[in-house]
Amino acid sequence: MEEEIRVRKPGRGEVLGIIESLMGSNKLKVFCQDNKIRLCRIPGKMRKRIWMREGDAVLVKIWEIQGDNHGDIVYKYNPTQAGWLKRKGILTI
Repeated sequence: MEEEIRVRKPGRGEVLGIIESLMGSNKLKVFCQDNKIRLCRIPGKMRKRIWMREGDAVLVKIWEIQGDNHGDIVYKYNPTQAGWLKRKGILTI
């Protein structure tokens, strides 16, 4: 029997992305699934608890103002979750 993996999926105003580069401080460049590169920030509650690296899969909350260029990192997927998203066809980057 295969065990079910619970993975957070994108909701309204959210998009999946891959970290392209670290900009310093709490900012990252993320290539999103809608083929846009956004400058994203890591909120304070995640800043010191979760370490981000280039190539990590993340969930980005798009800003209402300047949404094509900016967003917030909401969730970081571990490698098992990212692999599951790719196998299911949800993460296509």
